[in-house]
Amino acid sequence: MVTARSHSHPRLRSMCPGPPARILPVQAAPPAAETSRRFDRQLTIPGFGVSTQRRLSQATVLVAGVGGVGEAVAAYLAAVGVGRLILIHPGDLADPAVPGLIAEADAVVDARHNDARHNDARHNDARHNDARHNFPERYLINRLCVRAGVPLVVAAMNATEAYLLVVRPGEPCLRCVFGEGDPAWEPLGFPVLGAVAGTVGALAATEALKVVGGFAEPAAGCLGHLDRWDVDLRTPRTRRDPACPDCGPGSTP
Repeated sequence: MVTARSHSHPRLRSMCPGPPARILPVQAAPPAAETSRRFDRQLTIPGFGVSTQRRLSQATVLVAGVGGVGEAVAAYLAAVGVGRLILIHPGDLADPAVPGLIAEADAVVDARHNDARHNDARHNDARHNDARHNFPERYLINRLCVRAGVPLVVAAMNATEAYLLVVRPGEPCLRCVFGEGDPAWEPLGFPVLGAVAGTVGALAATEALKVVGGFAEPAAGCLGHLDRWDVDLRTPRTRRDPACPDCGPGSTP
């Protein structure tokens, strides 16, 4: 997911070239939407307020990978009042594939099918959240965001386990934490439990909202690991790898 301060940023679309797979007919929120009854309850959260709601309504969020995890991320971001969502997925995104919460929310939804290899975060004043299905594309998104100084939220799941990593400029990146992907790992070959996908999606959406709205400190500098089978949550601290090919001093452009 990439989030930008302005949903009309002209360079944001360079991350997703090519014809759109589907642009849903959803209108942008009206200027007064941030104070509407729909958001009354969240406006009472300490530190949230109207100013945070306004920032969300003006933001663009790009979700890379709209499977079980990314679908939940997009749904919650739309429900909380993010003004524009750009969904990137390698397959077609028909209306039934997009959560009902998105279609009913006051957001413009731009759904595109594309390959992350064609996306360039260096051309965006944005933030990114990754829910892609394979390590090569995750690493590519990580590298582009690190080089561009773009905060990144990485979300993943496997069976009953959920993982969450927030990467900000100057802090440990995905490659620092997971130096090499598992060569035996196959896209979509891992077991999935829908409730776990929803859990990690909700957690990732919350971290993205912190980054976009600026109302709380994101959980950066640690790897969130949750096992839903026994509700075991661990947050070990992460460290930068000085030899990291993506964020280390010797990394190549």
